[in-house]
Amino acid sequence: MEQFIAFGIVGLSAAAIYAIIGSGLVVTYTTTGVFNFAHGAAGMMAAFSYWQLSVGWGWPVPLALATVLLVLAPAFALLVERALRPVQQLGEAERMVMTIALLSALIALARWIWDPNKARSLPKFFADQTPIRFGDVTITWHQALTMIVAVVVALGLRVLLLRSRTGAEMRATVDDRGLVALTGADPVRANRVAWMLGTELAAIGGILIAPTIALDSTQLSLLIVSAYAAAIFGRLRSLPMTFVGAVVVGCLESYLTGYLPQNEFLPGLRLAAPALLLLVALLLFPHGQLRGRDRQLSQVPLPTVRGTLAFGGVVVAFGVVLATVLGEADLVTYGQIFAFGVIALSFVPLAGYAGQISLCQLSMAGIGAIVCARFGADGQWWALLATMVVTAIVGAVIALPALRLSGIYLALGTAAFAVILDRWIFTLPSFHIGDTEITLFDQGSVELTGPTLFGFHIDTPGETTVFAAVCLALATLAVAALRRGLLGRRLIALRDSEAAFATLGGSLLVSKVVVFAISAGIAGLGGALYGMQLQSVTADQFNFIAGLSIFLIAVLGGLGAVGTGLWTGTLLAGPFNAIVALWPKTQNLVHVVPGLAGFAFGAQAVQHGGISLMRSRWDAALRDRLVMTVLGVWSVLLWVLRLLDMVNGYVFFAGLVAGALGAMWWGQARHRPAAGEAVEAEIPVEWWGVRRPWRAEDEEVLDRAIATRG
Repeated sequence: MEQFIAFGIVGLSAAAIYAIIGSGLVVTYTTTGVFNFAHGAAGMMAAFSYWQLSVGWGWPVPLALATVLLVLAPAFALLVERALRPVQQLGEAERMVMTIALLSALIALARWIWDPNKARSLPKFFADQTPIRFGDVTITWHQALTMIVAVVVALGLRVLLLRSRTGAEMRATVDDRGLVALTGADPVRANRVAWMLGTELAAIGGILIAPTIALDSTQLSLLIVSAYAAAIFGRLRSLPMTFVGAVVVGCLESYLTGYLPQNEFLPGLRLAAPALLLLVALLLFPHGQLRGRDRQLSQVPLPTVRGTLAFGGVVVAFGVVLATVLGEADLVTYGQIFAFGVIALSFVPLAGYAGQISLCQLSMAGIGAIVCARFGADGQWWALLATMVVTAIVGAVIALPALRLSGIYLALGTAAFAVILDRWIFTLPSFHIGDTEITLFDQGSVELTGPTLFGFHIDTPGETTVFAAVCLALATLAVAALRRGLLGRRLIALRDSEAAFATLGGSLLVSKVVVFAISAGIAGLGGALYGMQLQSVTADQFNFIAGLSIFLIAVLGGLGAVGTGLWTGTLLAGPFNAIVALWPKTQNLVHVVPGLAGFAFGAQAVQHGGISLMRSRWDAALRDRLVMTVLGVWSVLLWVLRLLDMVNGYVFFAGLVAGALGAMWWGQARHRPAAGEAVEAEIPVEWWGVRRPWRAEDEEVLDRAIATRG
């Protein structure tokens, strides 16, 4: 009994921290409509900043706390509020990507500033004071302080929200921002207060929990999973129920630590318990109307057959060029472009067409790597087909509980699934089900080799690179064909309105299962190709945080564009690796750039899509045969010079970039409208087909415009 009470006190201490962090998350979401995935990272940065001031620089504890909580945290909150204000009326994926970008940036920034290889620890508050004893039960002053702060936060939030004008403005903003403005209140001020309050609570929680665990950027940031579970208990609205959920999560973690049997299969279960509880809460609790459902949906491009075939040829040619101009060591690094591209392409049918937000695609890729390693150990060609089938089945299974989830709830559910795989399933040793042995990563790594096709074994980095490029090209053609077909139109209708889709006879069950299966199958193929390129992969390479980076870049490119695969793979494995190769000291800085860029420019990029913006600049050149012929000749000439070793690799790629930019500018100059000539973008809809040729995609544009206005 004494041990039970002792573990209960530890659990309540952790619950108090989860309640503080979770209440900040709920306040921010219910006031602004933005679900802040970077909420835990804000607490992590506060903990590191407090360590730097109090331990690193020797500041007095009160001064360090005042600086973090009264200066740094509010300033950070105001910066985030200002940056996120333009995206509040966009779609859910677009709003999420900003906070995901911030999460990635803060983790990379922390690892850059504070070397992760150096151990750091924060002393507990009042560590030199005699603990409080109740019989045989001991409570440290740090635990007591944590519980007291949680009670003060609960009372303070109740007074603020129910007994103050600011609280009334915040609650009113949740219901109708426009109506609040008409009454003389200021919704922007309410948003600022919410962001400041939420960030303050995240900072308090991060500082309180940091002394009980190691100061690690990823671990502290992912503590938010426990706060997610607590917030879901309150259905992202109720602060009292959020506190109840925090108690459940904290006590569950503590009692699992104390009473979980000691064997090789269960240690990861305690780490995955918050994610499991989050998933169960999402599936069992009813969910109300999501904030911000009046989203502005972007148009899904309709790829042409000719354009898609040309793009597929460019992808394969790109793979051949890399395989012939780079050495084997460089190919292991840059050849990942095509594997990452296939994984990123899996977002297009799922999120781009069907509007189903998934944050576990890299986990699906991990499953694909495992399956391919087990079935294709001797180069069996059919292992890739088996990989796609098995991962598709897993994706279909995920789709079944996802039927009652949408938007933020679906994103949280798939995130929970990814964390469960990271912390538990992927860490399991080999086990048996009946007479069948099941081996995952087996607490180590798995070895992969290329397939044998038509008697030819693909085993060198160059051959694997070309093979991966061909797979990306074929997958891109398949996704484009899906968009042009009946299923693609059904998925877009599902994205536009699930209720309308079901009313008109569409099956939500069949459509969601099919699109989840297709997406998971593509991601599984990408995971197998990634493993072949590296020849050996570990579970850590398919973790949840790494998957967020892929999602971030894919959204910035445009989830509906079939070129998203090549865009994402190129950005992830191309220029950033080249910069690090040239200047090794920039490694940590390079990891910060994608997140900061997404946060800084995401509002414009996610609304229009980076690929769409690039296509608009290239459109004139792509339609001009002379320009493209000259560019092709220039590229081939550079390639031949590189093969003859007359230029080095840097000159070769610099020449390609220069030629591409020159072709773009030349095409724009050749097709610049003359003075007085009507610009196509300014031609009214009623003159389409008269003042400019009618296009196949115009019918869909008109149908969407009529439906929106109606």
